[in-house]
Amino acid sequence: MAPHLKLSSYADVEQAMLDLVEQHFFQGRFLQTLCSGGYSEAQIRYFALQYGYYSRHFPRVLGAAIAAMPPIDAWWVPIADNLWDEAGRGQPGRAHEKLYLTFLRSVAPDAQLDHHGIPDVPMSKAVETAVDTFIQFFRQASPLQAMAAVGLGSELFAGQVMARIGEGFRHPHYQRSGPVNTLFWEVHADEHEPRHYQLCKQILETYTSPGDLEDMYETGQYIALSEARMYEELHEDMMAL
Repeated sequence: MAPHLKLSSYADVEQAMLDLVEQHFFQGRFLQTLCSGGYSEAQIRYFALQYGYYSRHFPRVLGAAIAAMPPIDAWWVPIADNLWDEAGRGQPGRAHEKLYLTFLRSVAPDAQLDHHGIPDVPMSKAVETAVDTFIQFFRQASPLQAMAAVGLGSELFAGQVMARIGEGFRHPHYQRSGPVNTLFWEVHADEHEPRHYQLCKQILETYTSPGDLEDMYETGQYIALSEARMYEELHEDMMAL
């Protein structure tokens, strides 16, 4: 933790995380380029195929988080609720895997997909590293660290980031070959992520000691920066096309 960062309340941890997100996500090269209409069709296609892998593997991340929780329903139910959202809460066509295909097909209609919707291009190192970092973290995490990883390291800002991505894809530059379907991004931004975070927060905000506040921030920072690196590395891959 930076020596100048003073954490005396859970609100301080939240604000410190939001400051980090502003710097590393919203001011990062991926979102800045996306929202300015700076990517080509080939670059957008690459991103769509690769982010599809990240989205597809996220239920595994949540399963790993549940395994790190104590056998107390107040802890694992918020993560299970998140996982149930990934499954579309049992509604046909609402599973995130299926929703993502509506976006993917709108920007990469020629993508070769198998019967599970998995493309014929391999997962990039950027995405593989991000997924592995998350899952490996849970192998050693305490319950509080696991909850902070999901809550502060992802759900706190996921809705805002996904809203910005959806907004970016509505840039006129990306509509030239037809409208981009951004429902996948909008569902996360407007409906799911804010609720997911509040469920995690109900647990996290009960921990108020200086040591716990520092532990939660350092966990959130570690996980969030791993995801930020994924976007930065995908940007580098896209610019090299």
